[in-house]
Amino acid sequence: MSFLEKLAAASRSRDSIICVGLDPEPDLIPSALGRGPQAAVRFLRRIVRATSEYACAYKPNLAFYERYGAAAFEVLGQTLQSIPDDIPVILDAKRGDVPNTAEAYASALFDAFHADAATVAPYVGLDAIAPFAREDRYALVLARTSNPGAGDVQDLIVDGRPLYERVVSAAVAAFPAEHCGFVVGATYPEEARRLRALAPDRLFLMPGVGAQGGDVATAIRAALDEKGGGVLPSASRSVLFASREGDYERAAADAARALRDSANAARAMATERR
Repeated sequence: MSFLEKLAAASRSRDSIICVGLDPEPDLIPSALGRGPQAAVRFLRRIVRATSEYACAYKPNLAFYERYGAAAFEVLGQTLQSIPDDIPVILDAKRGDVPNTAEAYASALFDAFHADAATVAPYVGLDAIAPFAREDRYALVLARTSNPGAGDVQDLIVDGRPLYERVVSAAVAAFPAEHCGFVVGATYPEEARRLRALAPDRLFLMPGVGAQGGDVATAIRAALDEKGGGVLPSASRSVLFASREGDYERAAADAARALRDSANAARAMATERR
């Protein structure tokens, strides 16, 4: 089953279009769980258990695992094992390197860790994306990211258009929709609207909902495709750390459910208006 097929099935079964980021921050993990790598594993397993009814995808960011040093891959591996088999996993690695190195990165993410999709940085060139966008793999190419400094480079004008638009147009021409979508920050809805016109049939992973200030309803209205889909809003801190007390599991479940319901309402309203 391809990533998009798996995502669609998980979305239908949970009536959800939201992704939950699994990013362990040691200082924010409830102290009752202890400290160190195993505290992260315990915490993430419980978060997955609490939210899996409401999320149609999970997105572990590798940086938050690598900070555990030698234990990083153990924490990541045990976390991935806790995710239900029918929910797709996006490994947020933002890889981008020369072709032979990109091939090694892609093999690690898809073959060793069994990711369903991975995020990829495009600025080395299209040949850096190619190993992530073939066979049963799926690349989510960074287009317009959610951080405040996104425009420092991405907004540079190239032949009359912003660089991020050039990147999306080039990737659309090079890679089919079944193997390539885009990362488009929920914090930049106007840019998302412009990119939807350039990539009408692509999935947009939309991080930045919640702690980064992105509004899920605004993002969905801007980026929804003609079929009423094509968007995957993603939240991490606002779900994982909804509480740092003993009720953290319930708080995470409540936050995930509220985000799912808000996303569904926004999607329904946007579809009705068309």
